[in-house]
Amino acid sequence: MIRVLIVDDHAVVRSGLASAFSIANFEVVGSAATVAEALAQIAHSNPDVVVLDLNLPDGSGFEIVQWVRSISKKMGIVVLTLNSGAEFVTAALKAGANSFVVKNAPVSEIVAAIEHCISSPSSFSAKGSELLAKSSRPLLTAREFDVLKRISLGLSNQEIAQQLFLSQSTIKSHITSIFRKLDVDNRISAIICARENGLLLQ
Repeated sequence: MIRVLIVDDHAVVRSGLASAFSIANFEVVGSAATVAEALAQIAHSNPDVVVLDLNLPDGSGFEIVQWVRSISKKMGIVVLTLNSGAEFVTAALKAGANSFVVKNAPVSEIVAAIEHCISSPSSFSAKGSELLAKSSRPLLTAREFDVLKRISLGLSNQEIAQQLFLSQSTIKSHITSIFRKLDVDNRISAIICARENGLLLQ
């Protein structure tokens, strides 16, 4: 059973999610309304997945994401928020979240995002975001995003492989996948496309 912690400053949202997660056979191990409460609850209950809003009374949900990633690479993080812009999707990915879901998405998508954290912890998914509405292209995995960032810095396949401790053939496979997902055939086009879609900062 997946153990979930809910972080949202609205009691009705916490209650609604708790009910939905129980139906989905998840164990809700706690809930929090602030960043401070969330950090204490995470340290105490050690959940498998944290579902959190970005807008909290005493800070940003991104503070929680970054703190979780500083202590655990395995704990799943689902960002659940009203902020649906591409910049928020990108920020969630960069901070270390596993999934991004907007609050008006069906409960089934939130449940799927939680399951994604467990089944595919090294990849990133987004549901209902403005970014996906603008484009039918699949989002890159976390590893592909790592490779893309280094492509944008002008690094060669060999240099990228050395930095990520991977073989050059693996890097080539990631680049092929990036090109396919972005519908481009060269590095310059990939960088331009990624920037236009908010995957890379200008």
